Amino acid sequence: MTGRGKSRKESTKRPGESRAKSPTPTRTRSARQTKGPRGPQYAQDTCVTESGRIPNPVSDPSPKSASCNPEDSNHVQQVVKNVETTARKKFPRKGNSVESTDGQSADRNENAPQGIAKKLTRRGSSFEGNPNKTLTSTLEKLKLRKVDRSEATRHVKDAVKAIEEQLKQFPWFKDIKELNTGSYFENVKIGEPDEFDVMMVVPVERVDIQPFGDDGAFYSVALKRPSKHQLDRFLDQEKRIKASEMLNEFRKVVVEAVSTLEGVDVTRKRPGCPAVTLKLRDTIDVDIVLGLEVHGSWPNFTTDGFMIENWLGRKEKRVYRLKPYYLVPKYTGRGGAECDGVVAKDAWRISFSHVEKDILMKHGHAKTCCEKNATPCCRKKCLKLLKYLLAQLKEKHQKELSKFCSYYAKTTLFHACAERVEDSDWAVDRLSDCFQQLLQDFEGHLRSGSLPNFFIPTQNLLCGLDRKSCRFLADRIEEQRNNGFPIFT
Repeated sequence: MTGRGKSRKESTKRPGESRAKSPTPTRTRSARQTKGPRGPQYAQDTCVTESGRIPNPVSDPSPKSASCNPEDSNHVQQVVKNVETTARKKFPRKGNSVESTDGQSADRNENAPQGIAKKLTRRGSSFEGNPNKTLTSTLEKLKLRKVDRSEATRHVKDAVKAIEEQLKQFPWFKDIKELNTGSYFENVKIGEPDEFDVMMVVPVERVDIQPFGDDGAFYSVALKRPSKHQLDRFLDQEKRIKASEMLNEFRKVVVEAVSTLEGVDVTRKRPGCPAVTLKLRDTIDVDIVLGLEVHGSWPNFTTDGFMIENWLGRKEKRVYRLKPYYLVPKYTGRGGAECDGVVAKDAWRISFSHVEKDILMKHGHAKTCCEKNATPCCRKKCLKLLKYLLAQLKEKHQKELSKFCSYYAKTTLFHACAERVEDSDWAVDRLSDCFQQLLQDFEGHLRSGSLPNFFIPTQNLLCGLDRKSCRFLADRIEEQRNNGFPIFT
C-alpha cells in the first residue's frame, strides 16, 4: 500500500458492485434529555419501540414508531413516577425552600427555572468557604492589649495590697492570704481587662462540714476544737461559723482599707453575694471574695464528679484531690430559709476555683499541649468564643438572658474536654468544627434544663432558671451557628 489517499486495507469491491450503505444512526433523546414538558403527560406521549429505544418522531418516522404498545407506555409512566418520588424524598418542599434529607434548607433561586434550587450550604460550619476566618478574626478582636493589661494589673495590685495589710491587723483575719482566680488569671478573659476576682482566704483546720440542702453545693462549717479560737466571735451556739456575720466584718475592713485610695469606690452590697465589689478608675471591677480554706478530704458529693481520668490522667486527679478546697459565704433563694437549724445566709458554698484555674492552664491530654514549639489546641479559643457569644446575646436580649453567666460556658467546656479527651479532637485547624460541637453541647444542656456542676454532679447549675429562658437561649445560639455568627461582625 503506497497511495496516500488509500486505506490501510485494499478495497475488495468488484466491478459492477456497489457498496451497501450503512444505516444512518438516528440520534434520540431520553425522557430526561428531550426538550418540552416533563412528568406523566410527557410519558403518555412517548412510546418505546421493539428495539427498546425511545424514538424521535421527526427523525425516525417508521411505522413501528407510529403506534405505542400500551404496556411499554405504562412502564415509562412508572419509571418517571419513581424518579419523581425519589426526588421528592431527597429534596422535600418546605415553604418556599427545598430541604435536603440532612435537615438543612436552602432558599429557592427565583431567577432560575422552576424546580432548580440553590446549592445547599450551611453557614458557619466546615461546609462553606473558610469558616475559621470569622472565628479567628473575632478571637483577634478579643485579645487583651499588653499595655491595658499592665495598667489594669497595677491598679488592682495596689488596691489588694492595701486591703490585705488592713485585714491582717485584726486577729480573726491575721492569717488571711490572697488567691487569684477568675477568667483574667485563667487567660480566658475577653475584651478589656476590666474584671478581676481575688479571693482572700482564711485557713481553718479541724472543722466539721455538714451539707446544707440536697445538692451538695452548700455546707455548714463547725469548729471541732473546744478551746478558744480566733473566729469565736462569728460562731453560733453549735460552734458553727456564721457566714453572714463574718462577711459583714470583712466588708467593713475592706471599705476602711480603700477609703484612702484615690479612684477606688465600693459598690452597693448585693444579697447573697460573697464579694465586696470595688470600682477602680471608673472602668475596672474587682470582686474581693471572702473564703475559708479547708484542709481535708473533699466532700462525698464530689465522688462521682471531676471525671478527668481519661483527659488529664488518674495521677493528676489524685494530686488535685489532696489539695484544700474553699468555701465562700454565698447562698441562693431566701436568706432566712432554715435547714437543720442553719439559716441559708449562714451557709457556705463550696468552690474549686483554684483547680479550675489549674486545669485550664494544663488543659491538654499531652503534657506539652500549647507549649512553645508544641502542637496547639483550640480548647481555650472555643471557651472565649462561647463566652463572647453569650455576652453578645445577653446584651441584645437583656430581659430574657440576664440570669445566665459565663460559668455555664466554662462548665460546658470541662464536660466536653472530659468526653473528647484527645488533643487531636481539639486541633487548632479544626476550630470551626470544634466550636460548632461545643455550641451543640451547650444547646443540649439548655434544652434538657440540666448542666451538672463538673465537680458536684448532683448540683444542676440551671435549676434556678426557667425552661422558657433556657430554650430561648438555645434557639438564639442555633440561629447564630447556622448563619455564620452575624453577631460577631
